Amino acid sequence: MDPVSVSVVVPTIGRESLQRTVDSLAAAHGPLPERILLVDDRLAGPLPVRIPARLAGRVTVLAGPGRGPAAARNTGWTAAASEWIAFLDDDVTVGPHWHDELAADLAQAGQAVAGVQGRLHVPMPADRAPTDWERSVAGLETAQWATADMAYRRSALAETGGFDERFTIAYREDADLALRIMDRGHILKLGARHTTHPVRPAPWWISLRTQAGNSFDPLMDRLHGPGWRERAGVPRGRRTRHLAITLAGCAGLAAAATGHRRLATVALAGWAAGTAEFAAARIAPGPHTPAELATMALTSAVLPPVAVAQWIRGVVRYRGSA
Repeated sequence: MDPVSVSVVVPTIGRESLQRTVDSLAAAHGPLPERILLVDDRLAGPLPVRIPARLAGRVTVLAGPGRGPAAARNTGWTAAASEWIAFLDDDVTVGPHWHDELAADLAQAGQAVAGVQGRLHVPMPADRAPTDWERSVAGLETAQWATADMAYRRSALAETGGFDERFTIAYREDADLALRIMDRGHILKLGARHTTHPVRPAPWWISLRTQAGNSFDPLMDRLHGPGWRERAGVPRGRRTRHLAITLAGCAGLAAAATGHRRLATVALAGWAAGTAEFAAARIAPGPHTPAELATMALTSAVLPPVAVAQWIRGVVRYRGSA
């Protein structure tokens, strides 16, 4: 098998997990990539990472633009000259034979194949049911074209312009790129290499913070039309129900403030019923610990209006985008 020309790009904000990512690349068996490009997107100080001896001379730290992972990945791949660019996140650990598996994945890709995805594994706790946050991260195992481990031909990246830097957080930027590459007639496929994506610690309100991603769905609608979710394998989610819950709550508060008690009672009852159903759906598969129950009860009341507000923000921001 002829050697494959490949570089690895890792955008990072200096998480402690980056060291584990780099160490796993050093420990994995097989031919090392030509370059490993760590794109430091913090805009402050030296990157806190130790380079293992096996990777000496192959690792380059690049200064990122500080505009999110899409822009950081563009900084990385444009600095590489390899035929293939393998993107990894800074919180993954590659498998013990990752280099061998990557080389096989890319060597077996036909000329029409422009991208090969790695297989992600998200470890779940063995002694209890997973929390809402853990289940959310576990969705990466079935996500299509996730750049936690995704390799693209450099020519395909150049042809499409790479990642759209309007996606300023880690949300939808990978689906957008995959759809644009497939729109050019290229094929994307699932490879055989394995990578682990641990669930990193998160504050109790993490589900509220992640709702910022809703602001990028209107941009996807503009760029790819209403059928983009099916093409990208993205579930529809609960936006319609979130909108109904939010409207019921707003209507109830407005009716109460203007003295329309009967209307307020009906609307707020609808809000309460919708919120209770949402909370129950999140609680049912979880561990049912006091902390998880309290978190689900509180965030389920706040999450729908936060999600709707972020979506409206995106509608306004991207109404003229193309």
